[in-house]
Amino acid sequence: MTPDQTRLETDRATPRIVALWQALTALKTPVLFLQSGAHPDDEISSMLAALRFRDGIDIAYVCSTRGEGGQNDIGREAGPALGALRTAEMERAAERLDMRLWWMGTGPEDPMADFGFSKSGEETLGRWGRDHTLRTFVRAVRQARPDILCPTFLDVPGQHGHHRAMTLIAHEVMARAADAAFEVEGTEPWQIAKLYLPAWSGAGTAYDDDLPPPPATVTVQGKGRDPVTGWTWGRMGQHSRAMHRTQGMGHWPSKERNFPLHLVGGAAEETVMDGLPLDLSDLDHAAAQAAIEAAIAAFPDGAAVARHAAEALSRLPDAPVGPDAHRVIRKRAQLARVLWLASGAEARGVAEVAFAKPGESAGITLETHTGAAEDLKVGILPPEGWTGDTPDAGHVPPPYPMNYDPLDPPRPAIAASARIADQSIAVHLPLDLTPAILPAGVLVEPSAQVINLAARGRSAPVALRPDGAALDLPPGWIHSDGTLTLPEDASVSRHTLSVTLNGAPALSVAKIEAPHTAPRTLAMPAILRFAALDVALPEARIGVIDAGHDRIAHWLGRIGADVAEVDVSDIDAGLPGIDTLVVGIFALRFRPGLAARMPAIADWVRHGGTLLTLYHRPWDNWDPAAMPAPIEIGQPSLRWRVTDEAAEITHRAPDHPVLISPNPIGPADWAGWHKERGLYFAARWDDAYQPLLSMLDPGEAPLHGALLSGEIGRGRHSHCALILHHQMEHLVPGAFRLLANLCDPRR
Repeated sequence: MTPDQTRLETDRATPRIVALWQALTALKTPVLFLQSGAHPDDEISSMLAALRFRDGIDIAYVCSTRGEGGQNDIGREAGPALGALRTAEMERAAERLDMRLWWMGTGPEDPMADFGFSKSGEETLGRWGRDHTLRTFVRAVRQARPDILCPTFLDVPGQHGHHRAMTLIAHEVMARAADAAFEVEGTEPWQIAKLYLPAWSGAGTAYDDDLPPPPATVTVQGKGRDPVTGWTWGRMGQHSRAMHRTQGMGHWPSKERNFPLHLVGGAAEETVMDGLPLDLSDLDHAAAQAAIEAAIAAFPDGAAVARHAAEALSRLPDAPVGPDAHRVIRKRAQLARVLWLASGAEARGVAEVAFAKPGESAGITLETHTGAAEDLKVGILPPEGWTGDTPDAGHVPPPYPMNYDPLDPPRPAIAASARIADQSIAVHLPLDLTPAILPAGVLVEPSAQVINLAARGRSAPVALRPDGAALDLPPGWIHSDGTLTLPEDASVSRHTLSVTLNGAPALSVAKIEAPHTAPRTLAMPAILRFAALDVALPEARIGVIDAGHDRIAHWLGRIGADVAEVDVSDIDAGLPGIDTLVVGIFALRFRPGLAARMPAIADWVRHGGTLLTLYHRPWDNWDPAAMPAPIEIGQPSLRWRVTDEAAEITHRAPDHPVLISPNPIGPADWAGWHKERGLYFAARWDDAYQPLLSMLDPGEAPLHGALLSGEIGRGRHSHCALILHHQMEHLVPGAFRLLANLCDPRR
C-alpha cells in the first residue's frame, strides 16, 4: 500500500465514536491491574481486554526481556534486531488494549536478556542475576503502583524457565516493593494489594505443566460482547495479539473462555475488585464520580458527554497529594482524552520520511479541525535530541524504550491544548507516521563473513562505506578495494573485527521496520564477525527452498558449495540437475504450494534424490505421512528440545555417512554452540530412519530425534532439528561442516 492508503486504512479502522466509547470505559474505576511476563506476547490479551473495556480497570504489563531469543515468522531479524522489532510490536499490541508498558531489561547488553529457551526458573535467575531481576521488577512496580499483580504463567516443571522465573520472584517483589528499607533509586515504596496466579494449566503445543494449577478463588468472565462494537472480548484480545506477527500470532477466536485466578493467601471472591476502591467515591470524590457516570450514560451525545466530563474534571484537584494522588492524576488525563474526543476536535500529523537524518527535517505536517474546542493550539512534541521535527546532529536514539503509555505516545508526537466545555485540557496524540532518527554510521556489508580454507582462495568481499571506514585487522590481513584477504598461513579461527570511521569507533545502524509497527533504528558498535573455516564440500548441485527465515543458501554459497535457490514449480519438472534438495525452516508453511508437493518430493527421493528437511513445527503444514517415510514432530515442544548449548552429544551411529563424509564430525564440531542445541525434535519415526545422535538436558532422559537419516528407495532423507541456521549466523564451524555432510548425496 502507498503511505496514504495505509493512513486511510488506519483511519477507517479507528472511528472516533469507538475511540470515545473506549475512552469513557476507562473512567469507571481507579484500580490498576499489572500483568507480568518474560516476553512480548506473554500477556493474556483476551482477559486484559475484558478487564479494561468491560470493567474499566486500568491495565499494564511489565516484561523482563525484549524477546530477542525468539523465532521470527516474518523475516530474518534476530538477536538485538528482533528484540527491537518485538519491542515495537509490543507497543502496538498495548495500544490496542489501551495498556501501559514497563520494561525491565534495557537491551542486548543487559544480563536480563532472552537467552533462548530454559526449563528452570532458578537457572534463568542465575543467568539474569537474581538481585538485578528483583530490583528492576521492584522499580517497575513502584513506578506503576498497581493494586493487583498477576504473573502470566505458573512456576511448575514443564513450563518455560523464563516464565517460571518471573512467577518465582513475584512473591518477593510484592514484599520488597513495600519495604522502605529496600532502596531503588528514584522510587518510593508501594504496597500491592493482591497477588493472583493463573488457576489454569499452561500446557499446550509448547508447554506441559507437570503439576495441576492452584484452586480458583475468583473468575474473570471472558464471555460477552462490547455493546458498541459488538466485538467479543476474545476478539478484542486477538486484535492486540495480531501485532505480535514475528511470533505468528493473531487468530480468529473460535470460542469464548473464562479466566480463573487464584488469590495467593486469600479466600474466595466475587470479583478481582473485592476490597479495592471501586470508583472515585471510595476516594472521597463522589461528585466527580457522579459526573463520570453521567458522562458514560450520555454516550453517544458528544456535547452532553463533554459537559459531564468537564464537570468531573472540575471536581478533581489540579495537584493531588496523598497516597491516591496517582489515581487522580490518571483520571484527570483520561478525562482530558474524553473531552478531546467528545468535542470533535482533531489534530493529525504525518512525516514525509520514515527515517530522518540528523540535521534534516522529517517534514512533519499537521492538520487540525476545531470541532467544539476553543483556543485550540497544536504543535510538535519532539523527543530528546530533536529540535522541532529535526534530529540534532550526533544524536543516537535508544532502540529499547523503558515504558509506553497510550496517553503519552512515542515522540515525535502532537501536543494539543484547548478549552472544551469551559475546561482547559492538554493531550498528547500520536502521529499517523512517527519517524525515527537515522544517525550517522558505517555500512559493513556483509556484517558476517567466512572464508573456507578448504576451498580455493583466501579472500572474500567485505564492503565498507563511507570513505574513511576501516577494519582493525590482525597482522598480515589486508582489506583493499572491498576485498578482505588472509595470509597464506591463515588457520581456522573466529574473530570480531572492530570498524572505525576516520580513526574513531564507528556505529552500525540498522533500520527496524515492518508494515504493522512504527519504524525505529538500532545503533550498535560497528563490527565485522568473521570466521576462517575448514569445510570439505559435497560433490553435489544443491537446491534450496526456504521461506525467508534462514540463510542456508547464502552460507552454502559462501563456503564454496554449488548451490541454487529452487522455485516450488521446479518440483513439477522433477528438480532437473539437483542432487540434493534442502527445505528450510518453516518452508512448508510459508512457501505456497510446497506442502502439496511433498509427495512428489518423496517420489523424487525414492528415485535417487537426497533430501534434507530442517526443523519444522507440527503446525507448519508438517504432514508425517507426506514425508518419504513417516516422521512425527514431538509435542509439547518443551519435551522435545535440548536447551543446553553445551549438552554432550553421543554419536549413536558413528560410522554413518552423515557423520563421516566429507567431514569427519567429532567433539570439536559440537563446541562453541550458541543458544541451544535444537528444538522440535522428532518423537516417532519410521523404521527406515536411523537416529544418529543422542543428547539431553540436565536431569532429563536422552532424546534421539535431533538428527534422523533414512535410506529411502535409491535416495536418502535426513531430517535435522538442530538449529544449524542459527549456528551459522554465529559462525560456529561445526554447523558448516555438518551441513555440508547432510547435503552430500547418497552414493
